[in-house]
Amino acid sequence: MEKLDGIHHISSITADATKNLLFYEGVMGLRLVKKTVNQDNPTVYHLFYADEDGSPGADMTFFEYPGLVRGRAGAGMIHTIAMRVGSPKALDFWAKRLLAAGIESTREGDRLGFEDPEGLGLELTAQPTTDKPLVAEHPEIPAEFALQGFAGVRAYSNQPEASKNLLTDTLGFTSTDATSYESRGSGRGSYYIYDKAPAARGLGGAGTVHHIAWSSTVADHSGWRDRVSAGGGSPTPVIDRFYFRSIYFREPSGVLFEIATNGPGFTSDEPKEHLGEKLSLPPDFEHLRAQVEADLTPLPNLRRQAAEAKKS
Repeated sequence: MEKLDGIHHISSITADATKNLLFYEGVMGLRLVKKTVNQDNPTVYHLFYADEDGSPGADMTFFEYPGLVRGRAGAGMIHTIAMRVGSPKALDFWAKRLLAAGIESTREGDRLGFEDPEGLGLELTAQPTTDKPLVAEHPEIPAEFALQGFAGVRAYSNQPEASKNLLTDTLGFTSTDATSYESRGSGRGSYYIYDKAPAARGLGGAGTVHHIAWSSTVADHSGWRDRVSAGGGSPTPVIDRFYFRSIYFREPSGVLFEIATNGPGFTSDEPKEHLGEKLSLPPDFEHLRAQVEADLTPLPNLRRQAAEAKKS
């Protein structure tokens, strides 16, 4: 089997889809590539932000639960998501842009740390990489400063050593020490690092990560399920999410993992030039469209607004 190709996507929770869109597309410059619903609970949005192509490796997703209280990362939860940028000069650009949006940041060498409006920990890193930049277009963000895809994540754990065998022997991550790992395949790679958990218990809610997905080829996906099961994990059956296929399991430190295929992709039901413009429902959910659309808050089309403003 081919190695997992780093992070496929990361799914988090928001209490306000409109504010979430205004931040991740409006401020951070990602592209809304799919506006759909949580397939386990089709009454709520599932928003996908990525590069222009909706590529695995750049895909931040959010489930919206309106009015949900803010959560808190604790043991068994990811607390920081890191995205790549092209240079230290890009970090200067982002520090100014974030401040203009009311977001304070902290610079430490080649890293810029901050939180999104709901408290989700984010970091931009200018560390060198051979990974292909996965960039979205935005009228206010020069291409050389745009986000380039995932660098990795940091998670809290009280017993990181318990996860070593599954991460290395089963999933094929490499390790530099007892708390630092990397998933690297033929195309991309991402780090996975543990920090000591705070005393306070974690609480799921707005501004917390729900799960992290690692990228597999379509051909190897069932094999990865067998391998996780043989390695002591308890994976779900393969679930067809229409845009990709998934299995889920918790790694020993408590973080919810997914292995997702790198296809069929987001152009399965709408052309690339119109990704994210309408509510997309997989075929099994199409009969719910009238009910779903009545329950969901209409979202602005920021790209269309920017194009119209440019013409005027």
